[in-house]
Amino acid sequence: MKRKRSRTDIIHDILRCILEKNNKIKPTHLMYKSNLSHSQMNQYLEELFAMGLIEKTTTDNKSIISITKKGTGFYKQYSQMKEFEKTFGL
Repeated sequence: MKRKRSRTDIIHDILRCILEKNNKIKPTHLMYKSNLSHSQMNQYLEELFAMGLIEKTTTDNKSIISITKKGTGFYKQYSQMKEFEKTFGL
């Protein structure tokens, strides 16, 4: 049985989903791609906005979420750490 995702794993998944969509994603698409409920996603998005990892722009009444430079840096560092763990079986 697979373990539940940690808070950091969920943040990593959110950032990965944004990057996979060329750094622009609608909130609803992000919710489905990152496998979160609406309330869970809103909690994580508020936290990521506050940390400066993502930003939101609104055009024509459509919200678009994109990742910041700081968010990209976090994503890369966390990916390297996960790869290190995987390499050594941790």
